Amino acid sequence: MSAIECDQFIARPPAAVWRVLTEPGLHAKWWAAGDIRPEVGHRFTLDMGSWGEQQCEVLEVEPEKLLRYTFAEGVLDTTITWRLEPEGAGTRLFLVHDGFEPGSTALEGMGRGWPGLLRRAEVAAA
Repeated sequence: MSAIECDQFIARPPAAVWRVLTEPGLHAKWWAAGDIRPEVGHRFTLDMGSWGEQQCEVLEVEPEKLLRYTFAEGVLDTTITWRLEPEGAGTRLFLVHDGFEPGSTALEGMGRGWPGLLRRAEVAAA
């Protein structure tokens, strides 16, 4: 399996970045609408527009440090892991999106898309 890995410095404290990842209204501003909630076992959907609603389940939560969930169950069957680390006056947000078939269209497309989405997350956190 293959993974996408990237990171973005966000000039906001971890609490602000955490809200962007876990509050539905803020999450919808930078990526996708959905009923995300940082509770292990919580099942939710993300509205991916023309790709439809994608089923997800929260696997691991460490408030303001780590959020891990399945993504696109039954379609891509991947896992998204967000890790937040304080850095100076801000936060380094790390993303690992893994479980892709090597060389797949999804891996290539999402690999190109994630860096821009992380920049949008930075704007949403401001």
